[in-house]
This record gives sequence, C-alpha cells and structure tokens, in this order.
Amino acid sequence: MKLKYSLSFLLGFASLTVIFAQTAEHEQAEEIAKKLSNPIASLISVPFQNNTDYGIGPNNGTRNTMNFQPVLPLSLNEKYNLITRMVLPIVTQYNITAPGAKENGLSDAVISGFVSPKQGSFTWGVGPAILIPTGTDDYLTTDKFGIGPTAVALKQSGGWTYGALLNQIWSIAGDDDRADINQMFLQPFMTYNWKSGAGLGANMELTQNWESSDTTLWLNPIVSGVTSLGKQKVSLVIGPRFNLAAPDGAKADWGWRAVVVFVFPK
Repeated sequence: MKLKYSLSFLLGFASLTVIFAQTAEHEQAEEIAKKLSNPIASLISVPFQNNTDYGIGPNNGTRNTMNFQPVLPLSLNEKYNLITRMVLPIVTQYNITAPGAKENGLSDAVISGFVSPKQGSFTWGVGPAILIPTGTDDYLTTDKFGIGPTAVALKQSGGWTYGALLNQIWSIAGDDDRADINQMFLQPFMTYNWKSGAGLGANMELTQNWESSDTTLWLNPIVSGVTSLGKQKVSLVIGPRFNLAAPDGAKADWGWRAVVVFVFPK
C-alpha cells in the first residue's frame, strides 16, 4: 500500500513538473515574441532577414538580399536605454542592370541608435541614423556617407503591437560624381502574438527619394513563431512580399521573406 501511494505521489509530482515547465516555456515564448515585435525592446537579438524578389524590370531580373540586423540594447541610466541597430545588406542580383549581368556583394549599411525610456505604457525612441558606404560593387553602393534623425513609436496592448519607424538621411560626404542622398524611410507595422509565441502581422516599407522624386513601397504580410534549437531560442518568420510602387523599370512582380532571429534573453 505504501509503495502504491509513493508511486502515485511520484507520478503526480512528475506530471506537475512537466506542466510547470511547459507553462514557463510558453510564458517565455510569449514574452520573447512580444519583445521581438518591438523594434526597440531591451533584448539582444541577431536577425538574418532574407528577401528574394522576382520579375524585376524589363529584363525579368531577380534579387536576393540577406539583411544582417543585430540589435544591442545598452543601459544609459535608471530611466533610459540606448538601443543600437544595424542593417547590413548582402546582395546577389541577376539581369537587373543589363541582360545577363550579375552583381553580388555588400550594399551600404545603416546604423541607428534609439534613446528610449525603460518604463511607460507608450513606447518611443529617438536618435541618429548613419549611412556608411560599405558597398563592394558600384551598383550596390551610393559611395556616400549620410546622417539624419530616426524615431520609432509603438503601443502594445494584449497581444497587439502597432506603431511605425521613420528615418530621414542626407548625404554629407563621399564621391562627388555620385548623386546626393535625400531619402526618407517609413515602416508602419502591426502584429498580433498568441501566448504560444506564434504571431501574425504585416508591415509596409516606404522609401521616398526626394532627389529623384521616386517612391518604392513594399507590403510584407508575415507569420512567425518562437521555438528552440537545442538551448538556443529562435524566432522564425516567413511571408510573401508585394511591390506596390517602384521607380520606372525597377518594379518586381512578387517576392518572399524568410527570417531567422537568434534571441539571447537576459
């Protein structure tokens, strides 16, 4: 009888342990998903965002852009964080600049820094955005250094996250034979995350070149989820891309986006 009760107790304890572990896992996934929906969350992450676009221009070109986008939060004091973000594109493109032509290499990097309050029901951040001409091919670089302001504002309520990111960059130095830069980037976004860490959302990416009066606009619906690869937490994202507007001869027929984000919770 004692053995029977002991076995029952051990089985019950093991079941509770599994339940608590699963609950903790779901809570962590929910929290990570919520933070990843916030571009200036205090979370170290290393995203690799891959965009492949087809049917570009009159030569039916193809472009693959892998954006390396590490995010590093730094504590300034008790009230404010500095969230640093970099976007470094690695590009391979065919039949874009001419029939049969191929270019591949680095494009220009943009480094942003957002000063953001640690607490508050409404999240915001402001700071500088710096353009660095890291491009390794004449067709993939502006050959200009640039700088300007950047800002983000968002609200999180329940499972919802919605807001927008904005920057404006002007060239300040570089190759005098290349065109000056006067360019705005606007990215409104919306995501809903379930407690499991799964998410459904979309963003729009608008680039306005004020020098040439050209507008490029993408719509990116996505589905996402948080999981583990061994002990490493990762977020996986996938979805189609729709090129709603582009300069003459540069519009894509369609594309897709896939993202792997390596997450390092505190």
